[in-house]
Amino acid sequence: MRVPLSWLREYVDLPAGETGRDVQAKLVAAGLEVETVEQLGAGLKGPLVVGRVLAIEELEGFKKPIRYCQVDVGDANGTGEPQNIVCGARNFREGDKVVVVLPGAELPGGFAISARKTYGKTSEGMICSASELGMSDDHDGIIVLPPEYEPGTDAIELLQLVDEVLDIAVTPDRGYCLSMRGVARETATAYQLPLSDPALLDVPAPNGHGYPVKVADPVGCDRFTARTVTGLDPEAHSPIWLRRRLQKAGMRPVSLAVDVTNYVMLELGQPLHAYDRSRITGAIGVRRAQPGEKLTTLDGTQRVLDAEDLVITDESGPIGLAGVMGGANTEIADTAADPESGQVAGTTEVVVEAAHFAPVSVARTARRHKLSSEASKRFERGVDPEATSAAAQRTVDLLVLLAGGTAEVGVTEIIAPSAPHTITLPADHPDKVAGVAYGRETVVRRLQQIGCDVYGADDLTVTVPSWRPDLTDPNDLAEEVIRLEGYENLPSTLPRPPAGRGLTERQRLHRRVGRALAGAGYVEALNYPFLGDEVLDQFGLAADDPRRDLVRLVNPLSDTEPALRTTLLPGLLGALRRNVGRGEHDLALFETGLVFRATGDEPPAAILPVDRRPTDEQIAGLDAALPHQPRRAAVVLAGDREQAGWWGEGTPVSWADAIEAGRVVAREAGAELIVRQDQQDPWHPGRCAALLAVVDGEEILVGNAGELHPRVTKALGLPERTCAMEIELDRLEQAGAGRVEAPHVSTFPVATQDVALVVDGSVPAAEVETALREGAGELLESLRLFDVFTGDQLGAGRKSLAYALRFRAPDRTLTAEEIAASRDAAVSAAAARTGATLRGA
Repeated sequence: MRVPLSWLREYVDLPAGETGRDVQAKLVAAGLEVETVEQLGAGLKGPLVVGRVLAIEELEGFKKPIRYCQVDVGDANGTGEPQNIVCGARNFREGDKVVVVLPGAELPGGFAISARKTYGKTSEGMICSASELGMSDDHDGIIVLPPEYEPGTDAIELLQLVDEVLDIAVTPDRGYCLSMRGVARETATAYQLPLSDPALLDVPAPNGHGYPVKVADPVGCDRFTARTVTGLDPEAHSPIWLRRRLQKAGMRPVSLAVDVTNYVMLELGQPLHAYDRSRITGAIGVRRAQPGEKLTTLDGTQRVLDAEDLVITDESGPIGLAGVMGGANTEIADTAADPESGQVAGTTEVVVEAAHFAPVSVARTARRHKLSSEASKRFERGVDPEATSAAAQRTVDLLVLLAGGTAEVGVTEIIAPSAPHTITLPADHPDKVAGVAYGRETVVRRLQQIGCDVYGADDLTVTVPSWRPDLTDPNDLAEEVIRLEGYENLPSTLPRPPAGRGLTERQRLHRRVGRALAGAGYVEALNYPFLGDEVLDQFGLAADDPRRDLVRLVNPLSDTEPALRTTLLPGLLGALRRNVGRGEHDLALFETGLVFRATGDEPPAAILPVDRRPTDEQIAGLDAALPHQPRRAAVVLAGDREQAGWWGEGTPVSWADAIEAGRVVAREAGAELIVRQDQQDPWHPGRCAALLAVVDGEEILVGNAGELHPRVTKALGLPERTCAMEIELDRLEQAGAGRVEAPHVSTFPVATQDVALVVDGSVPAAEVETALREGAGELLESLRLFDVFTGDQLGAGRKSLAYALRFRAPDRTLTAEEIAASRDAAVSAAAARTGATLRGA
């Protein structure tokens, strides 16, 4: 909504020195979004005057028609002599009144005017167009003024070129501010000044002599006012002040009747429509459209109507979409002269419609036909139903005043019975909402300022004004009190959480895992939790794979991803692919989050009531309808783990790095991972590890890690040798020892012993490691596999595993005998469990 400050001053007597910026600050503090304050006429300097064209000489020999004009500007040039001006416009003739800028003036944009020679003549100024003066974007010719203005009259004041315009972004709940009346009310309240309400007019009572109207749908149209004006002068044009106000408000002047209805809409917020009476057949009706009916609207488009469209009709059928746009067959006729008789033809009788339509009906019709209009924008947000009579009267008064018409005595007004909306409000309710002691007097005063009638002492009975349909419950009224008292006056207080509460163990593990992976060099990538069947096909998952049991969304954001994810890998691999495509080749990404696994036993979710809090049983029913949602962590890697440089070649990532990422996660849960060879899509069958943990004495699968299958990397457009790991945090938490305790650091020296054990090639290294730990006993501090060797000297199908064992006691320095005994016990346990022998023994 564009609000000219000069127009606003007609309804609120603002202080003389108050600027648009000052008003903007006040309205913003009151809760309105004033986006900009446009300075019209900034940089404009006179003399800019009215001139009368005395003579026109057509200049020949140029690429375009050029005119050399003599223009009477009165005494504005100091001599009284005519000004000689070169002009290329063709839309004026001798005797016309035009706008002339004289040498020494400056137009908006820093365009200085001086006498200069052009087209072989000296031009002493310029005849101006609307675009050159910043009035509009009209480049179709210069401004031709009505004949009543004398040459030399100051055109800056006449055309109201200097002004300030506030551009307000009206939110959907503030539909009343799509009018000068509504903005003026907010301004008057903000400045604590009286309001001159433009809707306070003397309106004649309805009678039986008005234009006949039949409303068949009182729900869609609860109020309809019709007035008739006859004897309009078809040659009458909108006066300058009316056209300028429309232009400043962002609307284009069209014709007098249309301009008047647009003006009243901007002034009072009530959309109106003027019908050419000669084009209406019979009574005006309001009903729902018949399926298949057609209507050509004012924009020239023929529209096929829907059964839910509310339409205005006459005996010929639909003549307008109610609250959206009128029909072309009843529009105001353009003024035209008969070439034979010379008589001017045009609309001389109009029927003015001022109605109130249901907001939802108008909104649905506008969206159904993709037809947003100034009228529909207002009806959608709520229009004051009590303003229809005043708006019709204001329109009639302006048509009579400006077009010489006569208002017929007949007044048609159809009103569906309705009662004013009342709200019961405890007087201290705004205090409780805001945490500020306003007091009853302040609450009552503020509610009265927005137009409410307030009665009562401790419990207030508030009658909401007709122009505020957004006020429906006590919290709405509390918000009004708070915003008028000033949001900036609300104290900033931090909430105090009750003692003894904090993160759950699940949340702590989640955070620890994120920090550990970030510390290991991974970068977190958060992805949408949506999935499609295509990526599961690219993974090569079997038809009976549990990851294909998807939870599908009723209203997905994308048709290609209509379900919730059952694994974190698709999102992470998509992020990896995008980064590779942008030139990043060495990548290590991780994500922690939920996956959604349907069990098939979920009952259907019930539809909960919205008028009260659901019961505990209803909430439990909703929880039961949810799929299983385990929390997982996943990583993906590609490129080099260590960069190449002068020190040597880089180290590419491998399946071992993915497995190590699983160990990093398990350590944060206090769990010990068991790593075994596995075959699982989408991993490479020979480079895939199963990650297991012990829960209640039983080994369970908690995840997989390794290198992705070449078929998968090709299908997804990923780098070769891309590796990935996915692990379930909830199962790791069950396998863990609870909160991870900080280790005790011994001050005594460590003793290191290396052993190389030869085992069969099918024996997992993890099984050898477990046997060594069990045999070494409590003196073993750490164990690390640092070499794997195969060769002919070991024999076919044999491998050598070299381990570094670190021994330390917390209370003493170990003796050589104790170290040797622990080492020998570890080797013996490995030999008994896996058949290992010491290499070289």
